[in-house]
Amino acid sequence: MGATAGAVWGRAEQQDFRSRVRGTLLGVAVGDALGAPVDGLGLAEIREEYGAEGLLDLGRGYGRRGAVSHLTQLTLFSVDGLIRAQVRRDTGAWHPPTDLHRAYRRWAATQRDWGPDERRKDDGWLAREEWLYARRDPTRALLLGLGDDTMGTLDVPKNPGETGPEAAARSAPFGLLVGWEPQLVVQLAVECAAQTHGGPVAYLSAGAYAVIVHALACGESLDGAVQRALALLAPRPGHEPVSEGLQHALGAVRQGIPTPARVEELIGDGTAAGLVSAAVYCALVGEDVRQGLCLAVNHDGPSAAAAALTGGLLGALHGETALPPAWLAELEGRPTLLELADDFAMEMTQGPALHGPAGASPGWLARYPRA
Repeated sequence: MGATAGAVWGRAEQQDFRSRVRGTLLGVAVGDALGAPVDGLGLAEIREEYGAEGLLDLGRGYGRRGAVSHLTQLTLFSVDGLIRAQVRRDTGAWHPPTDLHRAYRRWAATQRDWGPDERRKDDGWLAREEWLYARRDPTRALLLGLGDDTMGTLDVPKNPGETGPEAAARSAPFGLLVGWEPQLVVQLAVECAAQTHGGPVAYLSAGAYAVIVHALACGESLDGAVQRALALLAPRPGHEPVSEGLQHALGAVRQGIPTPARVEELIGDGTAAGLVSAAVYCALVGEDVRQGLCLAVNHDGPSAAAAALTGGLLGALHGETALPPAWLAELEGRPTLLELADDFAMEMTQGPALHGPAGASPGWLARYPRA
């Protein structure tokens, strides 16, 4: 699996890309933080708790306002794995799904260990962030899929009956590989999703979501990005539920004022396909980021996943400055998110200046070891 050689990055292009990377990661996290306190609640319960209009501001989850769930944790480790894959390419070893699996296994360690193990020198800096060692309702599919060293593949996937949205919700970073051809972005997201979510609906939804983010990060419209995803999905066996969900989302935009009922209809039985289509709808019809995210949480379906997916789309589309600043001010882990986003942007735009077969920055290799 390889990538295409992109054009030389100018300063303006680098700044725009960094804003979209930051926007994507912060968008996922702020959506997750908004939805987490009401995840599992029905709309009637949300309105009883927060008023007739539902949840319109950060609530308390996991003991504080702005706390994130396992969805954000895993998104961070997706970024870490992608950077590590680029760095390890210098050794002649180039198999990004393996590097992502190692990254997800480092996340799995945070769910069972008390804190960072300083003896594991090859963990890199992210796995030493103590705030990540909080168990935030990871699903059984995640814990089982990453419970041993065996990596799920498309031929032999982990949890082959799993259709949930968690793999899609960690896949936004694949879309930020703007130097890659879109079909390779889809393939990488699909292969990495199969490590925990082996049902075609789940892993093809992850691929579709990643390539939509990819198109947005390259400056396309959201409608155009969805059309590109549909074209890339069409040849893949089992794509129909995902494709139909995306087409349904585009059609729903023309059906009048957005309502919770319309979001619930798109979500359906809560598969990855339903959540991705609902996120596309919320991102398309929201007058701004805040309204789009509030629409994504106030319904009977899984609020954290819906809003995390929506936030990733809106962040990639508009960049970091479009996100509600008051929410970012309270967002758990924001320094880590920004540091990782900037490292990713620097790796993707200036990687050859940081490392290569002939030599590398010692500081960079300490952060992202080749092992």
